[in-house]
Amino acid sequence: MARATERTRKLVQLAILIAIMLVLAFTPIGYLKVGIIEISFMTIPVVVGAIILGPGAGAILGGVFGLTSFIQCFGMSTFGMTLLGVNPIFTFLVCMAPRILMGYLSGVIFKALHHAGKTKILSFAVASLSGAVLNTIFFVGLLMLLFGTSDYMMGLRGGQSLLGFLAAFVGVNGLIEAIVAFILGTAISKALMQFLPKE
Repeated sequence: MARATERTRKLVQLAILIAIMLVLAFTPIGYLKVGIIEISFMTIPVVVGAIILGPGAGAILGGVFGLTSFIQCFGMSTFGMTLLGVNPIFTFLVCMAPRILMGYLSGVIFKALHHAGKTKILSFAVASLSGAVLNTIFFVGLLMLLFGTSDYMMGLRGGQSLLGFLAAFVGVNGLIEAIVAFILGTAISKALMQFLPKE
């Protein structure tokens, strides 16, 4: 009975996080667009869920992040629409795979640090920061792997070296995402872990 109650509690918490993500995704808060720069704050509920509910929940929430990102490609994101026009299957993979992997690994990182470390706050901070950093690394890495030689990406580079292009492409938005995820992810997940009912 206790196990069934615990499972129900976790499902409810997961459903609430998914609902929050859907609200974020379809308001300007989730995907902030400034010209061609797009800053996403969707990593925050993903890492919060990965921390309080575990790696599996992180992967599910990452999948929700990926799906909303893919939906953005249908008229809501100029960059996404262009990628979709180049190759829809590759675009789907770029949207989904990095986010699922990021959510899962954030949960794994938290569990490993939380059980091993004496300074518990560090596990929340590192896991929160890792969500944004891993999301950027995986997304840009897969983007370059699948679209790096496309005319569109070559045009964006404009003769820049790959390293210089990547620094310019992810520099501002990647830094903002990392800072916000680090601060809010740490604070929210630590508070929830403290006040939510324990198993």
